[in-house]
Formats: sequence, structure tokens, C-alpha cells
Amino acid sequence: MERRAFIKKAGIATVGAFVLPYILPSGRLFAATGSRKVNHVVLVMFAGGLRNLETVKQNQSNLMSTMLKDITPFSAQSGITDVLPASPLGASRLMQCGTLMKEFRFKEGPTGHYNGHITALTGRYSMADINLRSNPEYPTIFEYYRKHNDGALNTSGLNAWWISDSLGPYPALNYSSYEGYGSTYGANYMQPSALISWDGYSNFGNPKNFSVDEMQAVQKIRAFCDANFANQYAAESVGVVNSPAERQMLNDFLHELFLGASSPGYNTWGFGNKMSNDLINLYYSEKIIQKFKPELTVLNMQDVDVCHTDFTKYCNGLRKADWGVSHLWNTIESTPGMAGDTVMIVVPEHGRNLAPNTVVDTYGRPAFDHNSDATSREIFCLIVGPAGVVYQDKVLTQEYGESIDVVPTIADLLGFRDRIPSGMLTGKVLNEAIK
Repeated sequence: MERRAFIKKAGIATVGAFVLPYILPSGRLFAATGSRKVNHVVLVMFAGGLRNLETVKQNQSNLMSTMLKDITPFSAQSGITDVLPASPLGASRLMQCGTLMKEFRFKEGPTGHYNGHITALTGRYSMADINLRSNPEYPTIFEYYRKHNDGALNTSGLNAWWISDSLGPYPALNYSSYEGYGSTYGANYMQPSALISWDGYSNFGNPKNFSVDEMQAVQKIRAFCDANFANQYAAESVGVVNSPAERQMLNDFLHELFLGASSPGYNTWGFGNKMSNDLINLYYSEKIIQKFKPELTVLNMQDVDVCHTDFTKYCNGLRKADWGVSHLWNTIESTPGMAGDTVMIVVPEHGRNLAPNTVVDTYGRPAFDHNSDATSREIFCLIVGPAGVVYQDKVLTQEYGESIDVVPTIADLLGFRDRIPSGMLTGKVLNEAIK
């Protein structure tokens, strides 16, 4: 089915169909092996650049009141007044469901969003230019999972999802240029905030304006998607194929999402028209989890990147992101097939500078960049999951773990780490959190 025909079928007028998901190889769902610790992993890149000073080291007012405990409760301050719904976890805190590593590190490479994302997804530090628009040099966790899992040749493409906010280079992180890996082993990709409009439901997503170099990446993505929607089986040069049954499942799923978003009284978790892009990303990640129960789901959040110019909005974004991640965990634990069998890892891609830049917001708060000073390398990592797999209510206050440890930890949880060729990963399994 052609992309345009699909959109007409869904009843939506397109303004940018290049944000449709990648549809990937099909096959049976395989049985878990004895080496697995859980059958599902969700990686949340609590991204956009957060300082530990406003997260795990808060000493004035807790901006992350649903995830963290034993920190001064939040009290409204000038401008930081967005009213949140009740905590999805009730009186509990997310960190009680696992292990919080307060002194995690992004140790090498520029502290840019692209570099931080590459590191978290490949388990390798990257020295790539921050504006690079290309696939990673080394395989991503999606490729490792889809190639090296037991029964990998028959692994369904619906078992791996990459869900990002903001386009830029992020769709290119779906798979690498590494020989022997590539698009055949990539994940389904979706950018919800551009796919489905939350502004009156009158548009198919939100139109984007691109620079010349960004447009080259867009055209590549558009051609990639066109090829997959236009062919029952993609050409060998495209590298990605899909079965008619899975393609129909995805078409129907997207149609359901469009119809839902255009329905009166659509559930917005109590935020109404104040849903942030982070919350939208989480909202549709939950829809994917409930529908497909993927074994590997990765999503990012970007709203706090406003800290470059507006520290107050950064704080409001952080509070919403905190609430949303706890809601995601509550949904996971309420979804049959995911509950009690999922580990969720929450980690920023990098931090932010200790010293402010020259911008001051309307409330007199200075803004902060991330220019590779020591503070911009300080991050945290929270791993939650079943008590038999993850140490519960544990806090590490000493420096432990770094960004390159996330991929080998996921590979260990899903039971395929030993099948990854020697030397490909340089990080370790986070055994202080994982039993």
C-alpha cells in the first residue's frame, strides 16, 4: 500500500509523512531462553540535559516527587506552578522499585544530545560532530537484540521500538552503518508529536521547517518509508522487509491512534491542552507497549532542553517528565504480559554546566548550557524491575557506572550478551543493581 493511500484510509490529511514508523522484518515470537532474566526491557532516555543538582541532589525543593524519596517535598515557587495530577504510584516512589545510582557518568566525548544518544544506544562513546546527520558507526542495541537473540532470524520486528521526540538526527539512530548489521536489524520508529497533532486535531502531526542539511536526512527518511509502504517486500537495497500481516497490524494500529486523537474527550491524563511533547511521547509509548508488548522499547524525552534559555520552564518540564515516567511504570505493571516481567532503565544522556550562561528568564533565574564541564558529565541511572531481578529500594551514593554500561546491561537482561562478538562492547553489566 502506498503511503498516501494508507493516510487516506486513516482519514488524515498528511503534511509530513516522513514521520511514519519504519516497518520491519516479521516472524514468530520466540520463547525465552534460560539465560534471560526478564522478557521485556524499557529504556527511558530522560534526555535534554539535566543537572544532578536539580534531580538526585536536590536540597531545596523536590522537582521529581513521584520518582524520588527522602528529598525535601516540592512547594510552589515563582513560575514553577504547573498543577500535576495525583502521583500514578500513590504514596510510593519509583526509586523504591529498584536501584538508584546517583553518581553515574557520561565520561567521554562532547556532551551533546546526539553524542549522548549514540552512547546510550550503542554502548560506545562517540566523538562525532554534534550536528552530524548519519547513522551511528557501531551497532545499536536494537541491532544487537534482533541479530543475537536466541531465534533472532525469526524475531518479529514488532518486538523492538525506538520512539523519539524531535526529529533532527534521531531517526538515524534506529540502526548503524556497521558491516553485518544495519537496517535489517533496526527497530520500528515513531515520533508521536509530529505524527499526531494535539493542537485541535486538525493536522497530521505538526509541520516542520528544516535547514538544508536537515532536509537531506528528511529526504532519506522519506524515501526509506516510501519504499516500505510501496512494496510488499522491500528491495534488497533498502534492506528492510515486512510481512503483509505485520504491515496490516501497524496500519490498523496507526488508524486507531488517529481516530482516538480526533475523538471528543480524548484522555490526556488530566493535562488537557498542557500535554508536553515529553508526555505525548510517553503517552504513545504506552499505547505501543499495551498493543505489542515489545521485548525492547527505547524512548527519549527532550522538553527540559529549554534550560538553555529558560530555567523556570526547565523546572516545569522536569516535573512533568518525572510524573510521566512514573505513569509509564504504572502502565507497564498494569499490562498483562509486561507486569512482573519488565525492567525499566531511566538515564539522562548527559548533564548540564555548573556555571550559568548569560541568559536570565522572566523570573530572574539564570540558564545553563552543556559544554563538557565536569557537572555536564554527572548523571544518574535508575533501574526498576522485579524483586528477583533488581535490588529493591537501593541507593548508591558513590560514583558507579557510566553511559556505556547501559547496552551490556540490557543485553544481559535479555540473555544475549554472550553472543555479541568480543570487543564490540567496552562497558560492564551494572551488577550493583542487577542480581
